Amino acid sequence: MLSKLAWVLGLAWAIVGFSAQAANTIAMSVSATVLSKSNCKFPNGSIVLAFGVIDPSGLSNAIASTSTTFSCGGSTATATFLITQDGGLHNASGNRLQHATVPGAFLPYSLNLTPSTGTVPKIVTQTLTITGTIVPADYQQAIAGNYADTVTLTISP
Repeated sequence: MLSKLAWVLGLAWAIVGFSAQAANTIAMSVSATVLSKSNCKFPNGSIVLAFGVIDPSGLSNAIASTSTTFSCGGSTATATFLITQDGGLHNASGNRLQHATVPGAFLPYSLNLTPSTGTVPKIVTQTLTITGTIVPADYQQAIAGNYADTVTLTISP
């Protein structure tokens, strides 16, 4: 009786072991992207935001402003857009201009995009205003010289 029980248990373990080895699972991610019926675009070319000469003895924010246009197209009457900026080439928790001859010297600045999001009628030219600000605490301690950065603006969709 014991040998029969051992044989049945052995067979059961063999089946369980075989099942465990034969079965295998894997997770599969499933995704899809539905394209917008809208598309928004900036015109070709580039934008320049120039702070000009900043006096380090100043007590006011250094402010520069510029603008560009964009328009949206597509199959619906309006488009909802979002405009973002990448932080620039020297981003470290914010936009920074880099000194032209002292690579380790940076001048922090902020950018404000107006409007950065909204819903607009199709095929109507819109104006984007870009305002840059450098606070006195940053420029008063800066090394004298020229500073520059390049920022990429992205409009979606």
